Amino acid sequence: MTPERFAQLADAYGSDLRRWPEAERSAARRLLDTGHPDALQALQQANWLDGRLDSYQVPEPSHALIRHIVASASAQQRAVSRWPRHAGWLASLGWLGVGLSGVAAGMLAVALSLPLPHSTEALPSVFDQSDAEFVLSINTEEAEQ
Repeated sequence: MTPERFAQLADAYGSDLRRWPEAERSAARRLLDTGHPDALQALQQANWLDGRLDSYQVPEPSHALIRHIVASASAQQRAVSRWPRHAGWLASLGWLGVGLSGVAAGMLAVALSLPLPHSTEALPSVFDQSDAEFVLSINTEEAEQ
């Protein structure tokens, strides 16, 4: 293990070698046993940081903060409770959208089934399976000739 790798592991896992990955522990102990100054300094810095982090105490929240959190939670609950009132008519809008989509699809089908108005010969409809006289009766230009 190099002193640089030792410093990286000390930064990541702290000064307690029991928290280090098991595969790295024995090499770290051997490096410490040699008394390498960079490894000892990295371990000392990690030990200092561990001590600072362990001694930190979270301050008690103030009464004003507690009141603010409770008030915002109750306002959030009121906002959520309004949703079921509006859910019924919003669902109806969905069915309206489905109906309008059906109307648009029907109009498209009719538009595709009619022959082109400026064509020189009568084109049969996509949905037409009857005789040619019916198709010719739709196109007035062809019927007059």
